[in-house]
Amino acid sequence: MTRHGGNSGARRWRLTALLGVGVVALALVVTLINTLPGGGSTAGTTRDGDNVHGTPAAPSGRPQPSVGWGFTHTQYSADQGGTATERVEGLLARSPGLPQNQHIMGWGADNPEPAAGRYDFGALDRRVDFMRASQATPVITLCCAPDWMKGGRAGADHTDWSQAALETAPTPDHYQDFADLAATVARRYPDVTHFVVWNEFKGFWNDAKNRWDHEGYTRMYNLVYEALKKVDKDIMVGGPYLVMDSVGPHRTEHASTTLKGPWGAMDQRVLDAFAYWNSHRSGADFVVVDGSSYTDDDELLPDAFAATDKFTAVGAWLRRQTHDLPLWWAEYYVEPADAADERTGWSEARRVAVQAAGLIAMVKGGADSGFYWNPERKQGTDCPGCLWTPTGGPAGGAELPMYDLVSRFDRAFPPGTGYETVSVARDDAPHVRVLATDEVVLVVNTLDRPIGARVDGKRFDMAAYEVKWLTR
Repeated sequence: MTRHGGNSGARRWRLTALLGVGVVALALVVTLINTLPGGGSTAGTTRDGDNVHGTPAAPSGRPQPSVGWGFTHTQYSADQGGTATERVEGLLARSPGLPQNQHIMGWGADNPEPAAGRYDFGALDRRVDFMRASQATPVITLCCAPDWMKGGRAGADHTDWSQAALETAPTPDHYQDFADLAATVARRYPDVTHFVVWNEFKGFWNDAKNRWDHEGYTRMYNLVYEALKKVDKDIMVGGPYLVMDSVGPHRTEHASTTLKGPWGAMDQRVLDAFAYWNSHRSGADFVVVDGSSYTDDDELLPDAFAATDKFTAVGAWLRRQTHDLPLWWAEYYVEPADAADERTGWSEARRVAVQAAGLIAMVKGGADSGFYWNPERKQGTDCPGCLWTPTGGPAGGAELPMYDLVSRFDRAFPPGTGYETVSVARDDAPHVRVLATDEVVLVVNTLDRPIGARVDGKRFDMAAYEVKWLTR
């Protein structure tokens, strides 16, 4: 991911955005498959982009703007077929409705429109079929754009899968073409009722003004919004998917003087971009953003757990600006990456505990939906933070601790949940994070040592960084 005026997350994109390796092979496999798991869809390239794909279940009633807590598919995910894929489908089926998100180009999907009016939905069909088979609430992110919409050559053989290409937005004269592609996608998958417009303002940076090109993004967003609503007025559409960057106390340039805390200060240019979109959008059914608890210099202030309070402060600010539109976090990060975009410095227990604290902080900021990024990695590699073991081999697809957290959080705290205050012993309050309803209490030990805790009138021991669920 390219950042301007400060770079907090570029490293994590070096792995996930370099999609030429694997995607080309995926395309070759898909073109050999004439019948997809969803039934009846032709893979490969076709001029009939408006075909309804598969045999989707008809949506029941008007869709609601919030979906809950799930994950986003990336380059490697559990749709390769075989025993391991079936194992993950079974795992997900035990949490029916768990939201799953897929981009239309990149992160496991091929170029959907290699040339104007010529479509290739084979790989995207397969991801949507997986979401159906695993009983997900499906979400599609409308990013990225075919090469011919951004000054490149037309044709699948010429698709540029470099990081720079995926970071490029359509040129203004192709905004309508991208909106038309979005409408084509919506018609193809009528059971997908939630769409996110674009990803992290990719390509929308104004070098001359050293700020985001919020005018350009908003113009494209409005065209996409209007195109989707023409397909079906009940489709749920959200944006702007801005990265909510923050800076540390040593950075004063572009630092917000109003939205700040011990975790740092928001980059004012991000707030300005959001304000412009919010004032000029044609409409929105939900608001979606992305962000990390650490600053753009990878500082966790004042520590990894307290830094998650940023999600609460930013969420509350967003809800005020939008008059309480539902809030989604399309991506959320609590662990800085190293120069190779790896996050291997923490134990899995600490990783899960800080993630749990981040989820609690997002809820306290008013969010009711969010997506964990990158559920799986390439076969044969370590998988810190993955949801299940890599499915490239028959023994893969085994549940990992992060999946337990995400799936249980979605079940316990769905949209519309009523939250309650519970008692926490004074000595324990600085060391635990708590979220409660009238049925369940989530407790997180933020210390790297065992503690004895008293929460909601109950006494119990907690291991270092333990995440505990209590019934009431």
